[in-house]
Amino acid sequence: MERDLALIIPEIIVLLTGVIALVAEMLRLPRIALTVTVIGLLLATGMTLPLLGADTSIFGGTFRIDMLSVWAKLILLPATVLSVLLARTELGGSDREGTVYSLVCFVTLGSLVLAGAGDSMLLVLGILLSGLGSFALVAYPRNDSATEAAMKFFVFAAVTGAIMIFGLSYWFGGTGSTLLSDLSRLEEKPVVAAVGLIAVIVGLGYKASLVPFHFWAPDAYEGAPVSIAAYLSVVPKIGAILALTQVVRDLPMSTGWPLVIAVVSVITMTYGYLAALVQDNVVRLLAYSSVAQAGYFLIGIVAVGASPLAFTSIIVFSAAYAAMNLGAFAVVMHAGRTLDVFSGIGRKNIAIGVAMVVFLLSLAGIPPLAGFVGKFLLFGASIEAGFTWLAVIAILNSVLSLAVYLRIIVPMYQQPIITASGSAPIPLVKWVLGITFTFTLGIGLAAQVLLGRLA
Repeated sequence: MERDLALIIPEIIVLLTGVIALVAEMLRLPRIALTVTVIGLLLATGMTLPLLGADTSIFGGTFRIDMLSVWAKLILLPATVLSVLLARTELGGSDREGTVYSLVCFVTLGSLVLAGAGDSMLLVLGILLSGLGSFALVAYPRNDSATEAAMKFFVFAAVTGAIMIFGLSYWFGGTGSTLLSDLSRLEEKPVVAAVGLIAVIVGLGYKASLVPFHFWAPDAYEGAPVSIAAYLSVVPKIGAILALTQVVRDLPMSTGWPLVIAVVSVITMTYGYLAALVQDNVVRLLAYSSVAQAGYFLIGIVAVGASPLAFTSIIVFSAAYAAMNLGAFAVVMHAGRTLDVFSGIGRKNIAIGVAMVVFLLSLAGIPPLAGFVGKFLLFGASIEAGFTWLAVIAILNSVLSLAVYLRIIVPMYQQPIITASGSAPIPLVKWVLGITFTFTLGIGLAAQVLLGRLA
């Protein structure tokens, strides 16, 4: 038991951080809550470093300490810190500020549970833990838009969660166990395996905003504060993607799951970009962009068990996505939510303009940025797995993505329709922009070093 607890010290720290932040809010000490949250998350990140290279499971195989779960901590915990800094900038001084920091910790904890799940019951726990806090975060502004978005989010989560639990009961009946490592027993039970797989795709697909389970995302991102939209687009999404990866690594290939995931990937990335093309609200545009990027994650999942690049590609793309997406939302926080306010902003504020161009081109997969490295590895993994056609479609969608992101980039350097903001970013936003910009460039330029450490 002591060994098991020692291996989840980062998760324990995140849990205690959330509790202490909540107590600080109850005492009306939001700055203390902020300080505790940032220090706690950074401490948890530091305590994760000794776990690099670990490959084991704890508590009877229900939770995995492996490449996926360890790197999930190293990506999601710093991403949460950056999201908290954005939230402080946007929500600082509001009457429930400390509650946000506490909820963010609990949602992150749920995402970490998903990333390391070795048991179907932990999938349910992770979905519930990350979901309940997310609903409250979306509804935080207490206006009509936020309330409606949170209700849609909640209803969608309730339905998809129920479907997932129903499907998982088939897996339990077919294997006699809730452990994911026992899914190999479904080799001779393809119908049972298929029912459970579809249900899991529904449950985790809503959290990762895969099509057609994405309908909550644009409304939730638009109704929520921008900092919360940034957070939801990264941390819970990556947690759900890694949970799906943990599931399929033990699922028999005879069930045909790679083809199912590949089809969902194509539909998700194509629909996401087509829907983004007609958006005038930048938050909604980035929401549909986030949907499309979820389709790219699935390319790596398709290759699990068939390519040694699969896990590496998912991890690298997760780190790249976290940096470039948080950076893009940070610029939106500074500039505004509509395309009109971006008109001429690249001329008024050169630093903001350059940063946004880098983030958007990275999302499109333009070299030598982080997004290109991640997508290059994903394509390589899918080709090794025999899904060359999927890589070709993904490349074509990358071309389509340029049309989406140019809708923001081009107006930034045209004569402004309205007066664009020429002010410098607020200090905390400046820190977030600097860090995300550095990682977006750094991951691309130092790809060989990073891959060497992952190997």
